[in-house]
Amino acid sequence: MSEPVTVESSGDVAILRLDDGKVNALSPSVFEALSAALDRVEQADQAVLLAGRPGQFSAGFHLGVMRDGGPGAARALVTEGARFAVRLARHPAPVVIGCTGHALAMGAVLLMAADSRIGARGDFKIGFNEVAIGLATPVFLVELARGRLSNRHFLRATVQAEGYDPDGAVDAGFLDRVVAPERVLAEALAEAERLAKLPRAAYVRTRKALRHRQLAEIEATLEADLAGAFPG
Repeated sequence: MSEPVTVESSGDVAILRLDDGKVNALSPSVFEALSAALDRVEQADQAVLLAGRPGQFSAGFHLGVMRDGGPGAARALVTEGARFAVRLARHPAPVVIGCTGHALAMGAVLLMAADSRIGARGDFKIGFNEVAIGLATPVFLVELARGRLSNRHFLRATVQAEGYDPDGAVDAGFLDRVVAPERVLAEALAEAERLAKLPRAAYVRTRKALRHRQLAEIEATLEADLAGAFPG
């Protein structure tokens, strides 16, 4: 089996490609690979472009782990996902996502953590489906969404589990713009290159000022919130 995450460089940008050959389910091993890739990128002082496979950015957490591993395994996986999203939001350089298709649940959470989001136009679904499958929306998702979603869509997207097509996802705030599927990587790379040229210290300091309270709230509530959601 090939690695689920590969890394290549393009000037000041590191391109992280997530591709498990299926739906890009986020498992402990995938988060380990993503974290290792970010370690490498931080050492190189590069901006990040995170992209999925054609037709699929990520369907969210690995359902086998969530359903079969028991509450402890589910809680550990969701905790790992939340911490990775916070890390992505704090990356010391710009972060762009090339949303190459569907982005559901934790896949949509990653969109909330990025600085710019370029999506593929097409018959794709983007959104939070937690409530629809009987899970209470965790605090970390709510807080990340609060900072990115339109007020008109915030309740609909979180409490009411509404899913969006790519154009609707732009209106809601999941994406910044959509382009033809074959243009996603090129457009996302151009955006990452543009952001990488901005004065880095000013960029990171300003983004920290915008996100500090939100990320601090996530870290302060994470363990208690997920212990209540996944007791045992």
